Amino acid sequence: MALAAAEVQNPLLGETTCGTLLHQLQKIWDEVGESDEERDKMLLQIEQECLDVYKRKVDQATKSRAHLLQALADAKLELSTLLASLGEKTFVGIPEKTSGTINEQLAAIAPALEQLWKKKDERIKEISDVQAQIQKICGEIAGSSAGNQAVNVDVSDLSLKKLDEFHDQLQELQKEKSDRLQKVLELVSTVHDLCAVLGIDFYSTVTEVHPSLNDATDVQSKSISNDTLARLAKTVVALKEDKKQRLQKLQELATQLIDLWNLMDTSEEEQHLFDHVTCNISASVDELNVPGALAQDLIEQAEVEVERLDKLKSSKMKEIAFKRQGELEEIFARAHIEIDTQAAREKILALIDSGNVEPSELLADMDNQIVKAKEEALSRKEILDKVEKWMSACEEESWLDDYNRDDNRYNASRGAHLNLKRAEKARILVNKIPALVDTLVAKTRAWEEDHELTFMYDGVPLLAMLDEYAMLRHEREEEKRRLKDQKKIQEQPTTEHEAAFGSRSSPRPASITKKVAGPRANGTPNRRLSLNQNGGRSMSKDGKRDNHKSLSPLKHAAIGKEDAASRVSGTEPAPTTP
Repeated sequence: MALAAAEVQNPLLGETTCGTLLHQLQKIWDEVGESDEERDKMLLQIEQECLDVYKRKVDQATKSRAHLLQALADAKLELSTLLASLGEKTFVGIPEKTSGTINEQLAAIAPALEQLWKKKDERIKEISDVQAQIQKICGEIAGSSAGNQAVNVDVSDLSLKKLDEFHDQLQELQKEKSDRLQKVLELVSTVHDLCAVLGIDFYSTVTEVHPSLNDATDVQSKSISNDTLARLAKTVVALKEDKKQRLQKLQELATQLIDLWNLMDTSEEEQHLFDHVTCNISASVDELNVPGALAQDLIEQAEVEVERLDKLKSSKMKEIAFKRQGELEEIFARAHIEIDTQAAREKILALIDSGNVEPSELLADMDNQIVKAKEEALSRKEILDKVEKWMSACEEESWLDDYNRDDNRYNASRGAHLNLKRAEKARILVNKIPALVDTLVAKTRAWEEDHELTFMYDGVPLLAMLDEYAMLRHEREEEKRRLKDQKKIQEQPTTEHEAAFGSRSSPRPASITKKVAGPRANGTPNRRLSLNQNGGRSMSKDGKRDNHKSLSPLKHAAIGKEDAASRVSGTEPAPTTP
């Protein structure tokens, strides 16, 4: 009611206000005769409706303020995101103090956002340009079209540090591109030089690797891909190998020419015609860089001359044939294969004197024999090496046997420590002899099965030698075991006596001697299988075996080559003729 009284006294006339309307309502109530209770009820209703209107307005104002605050928060967040993306902690356009109304704060931040957005776009363009160059060079290196694809820029990191990293990466790639280009040019130059020496067309060779490698293409446009470099390197290797083979062939032809000239006393004038061939007889692959020096037609010319001279050398056949025969005999001697050299030389003389064989055929046959002899020697090499190890081990075994029988071996004499060390090494080596013999037997049998021949060693079957050695070693071991058992029987009464009446302490022997069997040199250059200190066994006057006398199993196995050969199923033929 106080509100109504105040509004009635509003000095503004003609204006409709809450007071005038309330005054009119009171007049109406007076005329109608509304009760005070009804009037109060209606006034309360009017006041509630007014509160609702005010509340709706307040809610609208609150929402508007919230939207503005969210916009301000979004602006600040965007500002922070842009600063973080650009890698900057502060920005000149950002106000230091965030005071004032919300609209004033938004207005203060807006220019800074505008500048940062512009700066972001510029940074994206810079990074995109650098990444495009990086992608292009990577595509050139990979030899693919990846450089034409769209560039994806990571907008979360647009800092100057990231831009510098891309610049560094670009510089490294540009350096790698420069290095690769230099490598390509060097390889192309090498191909050019090799083609010149070999007399091969350079243009077709290099364009076969990649069309961009010809001289007409700009240097920066030449392919630098991994595939191009690999194919260029492969081409260089192939050309170098071809150069090496051609030089080797040319040097072989030059050597043959010189040998034939020396054989037939060719005049110097005729020899000078092939100076371009013989001048490179001692040249290395790297030294030879003369264009056309290894052209195919030049090599063919030298081959024709060698063939011509080869047909004229029949007058020197005996000398050449005997030289080949000497080489063949040397190969067989090193391989411990016996041949009838006298019969072979007589047959060569008969063939040459008869004239029934062409000189070239005879020499070709002898060369074929030499090749086969080398192959046979190579097939025997592994076994011969093990035979050598076996004989050396047996020599050490014999020396160790002598050493063990020496009662003064532990005396402090000069060189005693060296003999002690040698004895230790010899014992280790002797322990390996059984395994070595077993391996040798297995390999020899395998060789004989593969070749269907008996493996002969200087005319004696190797398996017979090994069997003889195994038998002698077994007998020796049995003899040692018998003597050991006999010694135990002899010492048993003494042991019982000491057990009954007490024993006195006695010094233990410094060592127990050990006797073994094996081949030794016996002071001569020829090795022989041996047992005991003198390398063998013999019979004493009373008919018993004497372990201190020698008998060479190699001699025993080769008492007669016919007797030795009778122990095996076949014999190894000894090549004697070409």
